[in-house]
Formats: sequence, structure tokens, C-alpha cells
Amino acid sequence: MKKCLFSLASLLLVGHFASAQKVEFEEYDLDNGMHVILHQDNSAPVVTTSVMYHVGAKDENPERTGFAHFFEHLLFEGTENIGRGEFMKIIPANGGRFNANTSDDRTYYYEVFPSNNLELGLWLESERLMHPVINQIGVDTQNEVVKEEKRMRVDNAPYGRFLEYVKVNLFKNHPYRWTTIGKMDHLDAATLEEFQAFNKKFYVPNNAVLVVAGDFQKPEVKKMIQDYFGPIPRGADVVRTVAKEAPITETIHAKAYDANIQIPALIAAYRTPSYKDRDSYILEMISTYLSGGKSSKLYKKLVDEKKMALQVGAFNFSQEDYSAYILFGMPMGETTLEELTAEIDEEIVNLQTELISERDHQKLLNQFENNFVSSNSSVEGIASSLATYYMLHDDVNLINNEIEIYRSITREDIQNVAKKYLNPNQRLLLEYLPEEKSDN
Repeated sequence: MKKCLFSLASLLLVGHFASAQKVEFEEYDLDNGMHVILHQDNSAPVVTTSVMYHVGAKDENPERTGFAHFFEHLLFEGTENIGRGEFMKIIPANGGRFNANTSDDRTYYYEVFPSNNLELGLWLESERLMHPVINQIGVDTQNEVVKEEKRMRVDNAPYGRFLEYVKVNLFKNHPYRWTTIGKMDHLDAATLEEFQAFNKKFYVPNNAVLVVAGDFQKPEVKKMIQDYFGPIPRGADVVRTVAKEAPITETIHAKAYDANIQIPALIAAYRTPSYKDRDSYILEMISTYLSGGKSSKLYKKLVDEKKMALQVGAFNFSQEDYSAYILFGMPMGETTLEELTAEIDEEIVNLQTELISERDHQKLLNQFENNFVSSNSSVEGIASSLATYYMLHDDVNLINNEIEIYRSITREDIQNVAKKYLNPNQRLLLEYLPEEKSDN
């Protein structure tokens, strides 16, 4: 009976994907180098306007980390035509919502409006790019905002610094070695001129992609885009060189301490290739196989059956130049970190020496097809995907055919990639421990 139910679920998921419509889009360049992508969908009176800039934490001066994330905040301060603090009032007052986010590789801003306010969204983003006001008042204000965010999300959050310790140990040359939020003393030391120079270098139309997705008519929106973004001058081309890392050939042992925790954690991290590499897709599948839900291998074995872990997981922290494949676990009871490591390693060895079952393989394919459909189920999701595929993958049509990469992954591929990357001599083994208390 279970087999029949599984087969029925598989058919339903495949059918769901087959019924999903292809995402149609049009792309072109303005004379100033800004790339434009349009996705017209008149099924609901909603529109997303978004701009992604090819600037992230990896583009920072090592002595001025946190700049990219800081600008995500700073560029909501105001412009020559939008007063301080008004940016975030205008959008909800006109029935919209907004957000922005920063990674090591890019910064993304977007608004979702009723479609009759499309022009407002375009004007707001053009103002952010063409007329930003970067002054000491705004810098000082956002400095405090970012500090509070860091205190809340990193410094005072249990296990909040684990990624910081992974990155600094896994990368020695590449700017991925620091975190996106950066160091606060770097922001404190920065001059106003340094912030203005960062804006001038990276916030230029030829370092950005504009996406409009939703309810509009193309001739009308093209004219608006030309009117609002066309006059913005092209900037100097951003020239990048990728810092190379030497292969890891022996285990890197490290310890980190956190005053906010009582239970230690084990973290094993492996340096892996860019998300453009097919192997990165396979590592995504391995993550789901190991820890994607309560029926996954690690969770079922270590949390449910052996009760050796409170929590266990695996994820592929994928990025543009390099990625990090991370395994983690929190021991339960008398279980030691060494014992937990041995149990996790046993599952990795199983992957390397045996093919996963056909049933598990089909389950993975179904999960990824379902995720693929879900990610593009709204114009907001489509806008983000279009911007990401253009800016970071150099292939916008991945929005339609990326699933074919996953479909092509075989059980043998999973075994070979596990053998290639997930070896003890190629990893960081980090003990994340409660901070030792002083006797004083």
C-alpha cells in the first residue's frame, strides 16, 4: 500500500510540474548599459519592480567590511526628491510593500504594488540610482540601525556566529572569508567620502538589472523605463578578479566559543564549486537526501532512532565564486561531538560506496520539481528568479530549464560527487562550544 501511495504522489508532483506554464520574458539593454527584463502576466492586478546590483560583501575593502549590506539600509534614507524617511512611507501609503537583501555576491531591492502604481515603483528605483543623498546624517543613523541588527541577529543570537567561523577558516584569500554584515569598527572608521565612492563605483546602471513582472502593457512600460532610467549616466565598468584558494588537503581543526549557548555543536564544512557548476546542483540534492525533512537519512537515524542528536542537518551554501557545503549537529545527552561526527561520516561513506535507492532518487526528483514550480508561483518570485539568473548565472532561461539539470542527475552522479568533495582531508571540522567562564 505504501508503494502505491508513493507512486501516486510521484505522479501528482510530475503532473503539477507539467501543468506549470513556461515563464515568458523579454530582455534588452538601455544605452547606459542597464539590462532590462520584462515578464508580462495580466492574470492579477499586481506588479513587481525590482533592481539587482552586482555588488556584495566580496566587493569590499578588507578593512571596510559591511559596506554592501550597509548600503542596503542607506539607500532607503532618501534622495534629492524624496525626503529623509519618506521612502518607506510612500510605498505602504500607495498599497505596496517592499524589501531588500544583500549577499556576498549581490544586492536586491524590490517593491510589489497594485498594477496602477507601476510607474511609482519605477520612479522610486530610478531615484535610488540617480539621486541618492549620501550624507553624514544618513550614515550615522543607519550605522546605529546596522549595529542593532548585528546585536540581535548575530552577537546575541544562539549559534549566530557559526557562519563567521566557518568562512574565516574555509577561505584564506577570497573575500568570502568575512561575513556580509561585516565588522562594526570598519563602518565606524569609514569616512563619508568612502561611502560616496562605493556608491559611485557600484551603483551604476551598467552594474544592474531591472526587472518588471506582472500586470502591465509592454509599450507603456518600455516608455516609462526609458523616461526614468534612460537619462542616468553610465558608470565605469566594474572590473573583478577572483581570488583563488589552494585546495584543502588535510582536515582543518578549529574551535569557536559562544556565550549564548549551553549545548555544543559540531560543524563540518567543505569548500565546493560555484553554483554555476553542475556539481553544485548535485550537492543540493545530497543536502535534501541527508536532511530534507524528518524522513531524511540523518534526521531519521540520529534524532529519531538513535536519539544522539537534538538537531542535525546539511546544506549547500552556494555562491558565485565558491560554495561551502556544511554539515552540522547538536548532540543529545551523553553523546560527544566525536561520536556525532563518526555517525554523520558513516552516512557520507554510505553515499560514497553505495548507490542511493531508486525510490529515494525518484523522491528527490519529485521534491526538486515541486520546489522549482513553487519558486515561480508568483510574480514576486519570478522577478527575483529572473534577476538572479541574469546577474549571477548569465542565463535567464534557467527560469524555464534549470529543472532539466536536476532531472539529469543520476544515482551515480550523487555517488561520484560525494566521493569528490566530501572527504575528511578536504574539510574544516569546527567545534562550536559554550564560552568558557572566567573564575574571576
